[in-house]
Amino acid sequence: MGKDDGGAVTTGIRGFRAGDGPRVVEAWRRSVPADPITADRFRTLVLLDPNFDPEGLRVAVDGEHVVGAAYAVRRLTPMAGTDLEPEQGWIPFFFVTPEARGRGVGRRLLTEALDWLHRHGRTRVDFSSYTPNYVFPGLDAEAYPEAAGLLESLGFRPLYEAAAMDRGLVGYRRPDEVTHRLEQLTGRGYRFATPADDDLVDLLALAGRHFGPDWACTIRACLTAGTPLDRIVAARDPDGRMVGWAMHGAFDAVDERFGPIGVLEEMRGTGLGEVLLHLVLERMRALRAHSAWFLWTGAQSPAGHLYRKTGFTTTRVFRVLRREAAPR
Repeated sequence: MGKDDGGAVTTGIRGFRAGDGPRVVEAWRRSVPADPITADRFRTLVLLDPNFDPEGLRVAVDGEHVVGAAYAVRRLTPMAGTDLEPEQGWIPFFFVTPEARGRGVGRRLLTEALDWLHRHGRTRVDFSSYTPNYVFPGLDAEAYPEAAGLLESLGFRPLYEAAAMDRGLVGYRRPDEVTHRLEQLTGRGYRFATPADDDLVDLLALAGRHFGPDWACTIRACLTAGTPLDRIVAARDPDGRMVGWAMHGAFDAVDERFGPIGVLEEMRGTGLGEVLLHLVLERMRALRAHSAWFLWTGAQSPAGHLYRKTGFTTTRVFRVLRREAAPR
């Protein structure tokens, strides 16, 4: 550790450098034991992100030891079209190791990250709903109350909440009423099937136009990485129009992670979403998954109600936070 002229312990903060990665990952593991990360995930989510800028990843060091980090990111590559969201920035994560806490390191890290974003014209900063490479849906204030207090003191305010849910699959059987609904829909001409290669054109259009470009990006990325097509069930209406889909294994090739699922708004209330959900749960159980889980839904949204009806329970609640600042 370094010391200033008065003998006090000092911590330096700088941008990310080659050689920092393993130390950042290890410091993360010690700092955030409820949400550890692997070197592979850090490489994929951060270092290989086309929007990654080493100066945006602020690293706190004492001598040779990494004792904290705060990641600031802005779009250098648009999610879709040409929109770089020039006012928007994100802080997907920050942490301080236990031995370095109580010295203002976290505040300094976040302040430097915010200043870096502000210098790049970002006047609106969210924690931590950055897509497509989000690490957390938001802040779990119950797990990290000190982080919640620090973000609040820096002007972050709740925007909305995301619920993470789980459901056990041991002994899962498709409910009779869902089978009955499936038979009704197929009798009317609806088709439910694993998409063929050519069906992906319609699937990506449906996801991107009606649910956001990040959904299409997620599907495209996981399939490019080798996720099998049979992790997806797509639905077409009697006219052949693709009207919904559900899938699993889209994130980090984790088969037990459900989602995303999407149904055209005009089709809601038909039971289509419930059928798609159960068809995918059935496939997950066939692959010997013991549970189904996901990180992000609105607790009071139609999807949230469907998940609870299906036996999912909330395991964590994340708050998406926003800080607005005047332009410089």
